[in-house]
Amino acid sequence: MTVNRQRPGAALVVFLATAGAAWLAMAGAAGAQGLSSEKAIETIIGSEVREEEAPAAASADKVAAAIDKTSEAIDRVRKTSNLKEVEILFLPDATTTEGGPPQPIEAKLKEKEAEITELRKELEGNAMLYHAIDSRSVMTRDVLAVEFPEDDRVIIYAAAKPPA
Repeated sequence: MTVNRQRPGAALVVFLATAGAAWLAMAGAAGAQGLSSEKAIETIIGSEVREEEAPAAASADKVAAAIDKTSEAIDRVRKTSNLKEVEILFLPDATTTEGGPPQPIEAKLKEKEAEITELRKELEGNAMLYHAIDSRSVMTRDVLAVEFPEDDRVIIYAAAKPPA
């Protein structure tokens, strides 16, 4: 005859493991659902998101100046949690499929390559700013520069086309 000698807490451990797995599955599904709703995106961002489009050549001086201030932008992105307005300036003719950014912007990007990489990582780590660009189909790799012209406003320059 075999005697079942389970430890007294074994049933509790199995129950907690099962409950934890169920909770993780539900949390993942809820997170995936949340970003498909425009209301959810606006709640996460908490700021008005404006979109503009401009030729890269016409904006080259502004973008180059913003790239020069990337180290300051990194610090601001890291600390930013509340903005009144997020503006995304699309530079569709600066995409790789269109030949890339004009020479003045490209030169600044090469000069500040390590800082631009760090800026993009900080954007990925800032939920508000990341969701602002992600909701407009902008990849972090397409962000050329970030500028804070006022305390409660940011401009994100992107070598991307506006969403259709």
